Amino acid sequence: MSSPTPLIAPPKKRGRLYAIIAAAVVVVIAAIIAIVALNNANDSNASSTGDGGGAAGSDAITEGLGSADEPVKIGVVGASDPYWADYVDAAEAEGIAVDLVDFTDYAQPNPALTAGDLDLNQFQHLIYLAQYNENAGEDVTPIGATAIYPLGLYSTQYTALEDIEAGETVAVPNDASNLARALLVLQSSGLVELADGGSPFSTLDDVLDSSKVEVIALEAALVPTSLPDVAAAIINNDFVDDAGLSFDDALATDDPADPSAQPYINVFASRAEDADNEVLLRLVDIFQTTPAVTDGLLEVSGGTAVLTTTPVDELQATLSDVQADVAAG
Repeated sequence: MSSPTPLIAPPKKRGRLYAIIAAAVVVVIAAIIAIVALNNANDSNASSTGDGGGAAGSDAITEGLGSADEPVKIGVVGASDPYWADYVDAAEAEGIAVDLVDFTDYAQPNPALTAGDLDLNQFQHLIYLAQYNENAGEDVTPIGATAIYPLGLYSTQYTALEDIEAGETVAVPNDASNLARALLVLQSSGLVELADGGSPFSTLDDVLDSSKVEVIALEAALVPTSLPDVAAAIINNDFVDDAGLSFDDALATDDPADPSAQPYINVFASRAEDADNEVLLRLVDIFQTTPAVTDGLLEVSGGTAVLTTTPVDELQATLSDVQADVAAG
């Protein structure tokens, strides 16, 4: 007797159908993961090549001077000036790591450079550098120009130069190069008379008795704090803002655009053996050609600085001439 035909037919090989569906799902998920990974890789490459301001991937220094493990150490006075942060960012975008070392005293950055604690410094003009080299027996050399800054006379007691009374006291910076420059400003302002008309090497001994005011010399960073106690003071640009003053407050300044001001060009300086180092020269170029840096420098100076890209050979020739004068004096 034959078996009765079931009312409901049994399922026909559903396991195979499930396997096909599962395989398709796996393929789709794998494709999605691959697409996401590819997009992430593209985003990473875009950021590493500096697109949008990131670090320059293929140009980034990965070892040696300028790498993250060995950043270029640059000594400055006034690292809090905003343009220095822009400079560090611009250098990073070019693949160079920079570490700013801030000093409050002009006497410190050159010895730190010659001792190997710095790779560069940027704080001084050529006359200051010439006097350091001659007195210390060193050969620190300029490798790039930045700007010339005027040197100004300020007062919290007088608002006009002609109001300063005879016999009053005026303070000036005591480092040799800025002291001489300050005396020349005072002479051009009619406050002092200098022996033989004055020079970039004049000292307090050259102030003649016929001068209208007395002159005292103080450490540059302390000169602003002397303002309540003196009639006026010659204050270096680095300390004007810190003293709560504006460059517009100056009663008198010298002229940074005058050709005779070339010895007062501020420079990047390195040890002589590093003068041709490509990383250091790139950093000079970044400073000179980055608008955020140069515009920031001008803003900090109250628009008084004169930017310059004087060629290195001219800087070195001027340094040599000035250093010969220092030696002869």
